[in-house]
Amino acid sequence: MALDFSLSPEQELIKTSARAMMHKFAGRADEFKQMILKEKRFPAEIWRAFADAGLLGAVIPEEYGGTDAGLLSVALAAEEIGKHGFGSALFIVTVMDTACIVRNGSEELKKRVLPRIASGDLTLCFALTEPDAGSNTFRLETFAKKDGAGYRLNGQKVFITGADHADLMLVVARTKSREDTVKEGFPKMYGRSLFLVDPKAKGIAMQPLPMHGIEGARQFHIFFDDVAVGAEDMVGFPHAGTMALFNSLNPERILAAANAVGCTEYLIERSVAYAKERKVFHDTPIGAHQAVAHPLAELKIELEACRLSTRHAAWAFDQNLSPLEDGFLSNAAKYKAAEMWIAAADRAIQTHGGYGFSEDYGIIHHWASSRLVRTAPISKEMILNYVAEHTLQLPRSY
Repeated sequence: MALDFSLSPEQELIKTSARAMMHKFAGRADEFKQMILKEKRFPAEIWRAFADAGLLGAVIPEEYGGTDAGLLSVALAAEEIGKHGFGSALFIVTVMDTACIVRNGSEELKKRVLPRIASGDLTLCFALTEPDAGSNTFRLETFAKKDGAGYRLNGQKVFITGADHADLMLVVARTKSREDTVKEGFPKMYGRSLFLVDPKAKGIAMQPLPMHGIEGARQFHIFFDDVAVGAEDMVGFPHAGTMALFNSLNPERILAAANAVGCTEYLIERSVAYAKERKVFHDTPIGAHQAVAHPLAELKIELEACRLSTRHAAWAFDQNLSPLEDGFLSNAAKYKAAEMWIAAADRAIQTHGGYGFSEDYGIIHHWASSRLVRTAPISKEMILNYVAEHTLQLPRSY
């Protein structure tokens, strides 16, 4: 059977709905961008529109109030949102956590939280990174110790996006020490568990971090001091959280790539429109000069390649391929899309000249946002390590 790159009627509807949703707010774009970039909060009206359009429930089965449209549909929507110059870290984080709950949560947990996520009444954040561990999840120190029927959570997390607005936080913690894991003969990935935790629970303290690049949200250093967590709030099985974690990490990388694709298209369109009108020497638009035109043409070619790569990765997740197989595709998509977005931001600034640095033109903030995606949610170097070790089967160097 021949490959078919066309979208289904349902997926086309998602794209159309997302585009119409963003057009509806076109008259308030400046107001919303001020709120997102300066006030570090995401507009409640757009979040409600996400829910009404079914985007927050796209990875949720119908029996729990979702549409079961799949991650590819969410990626298409994230791309459309980016095409209007917007990003939403809270949207990405909520969907990635939701995907993990859908695939790994208990029936009781899914019934309790998924309908409220789909309706837009629950916002989620994700707590993995630690000050001394960075990208190395094997060095996590945050520990959930068994305490009667539940657990007591102690430790700290850093660079946690949107913790002040989230209703629930998906926390990655050790439930078995590294020493006991080795002593008992378990593989090193054993001993981590996932929990849904109320960020406002007793024993949690948040310290805001002065960060750039995150749109519509702030980041926090979070401290857990003997926080009570119920066993019913565990996502997946005890000590088996590492594999479940990929059901969040792969969607995160895919959606980051999708938004980068959309934002790149936005920057190309802005640059092309400016290059058609701007005249410096005689009566010739600057877009007639190859020094301006060729870099934009190269970006357009790269854009189509990254678009296909991202959709392939989202399709693979929806097909429930192994985390290792989809891991390569999602990492590859994120790697290429991040580099492309950085190049697009740089080229848009160069095309606009001095105006590229003006906040009124809405170009310069893409520089910080795009550069962030080279480093997070996983760094360029860690992606290359992953592909070298797990895909090419080369010896590990770290």
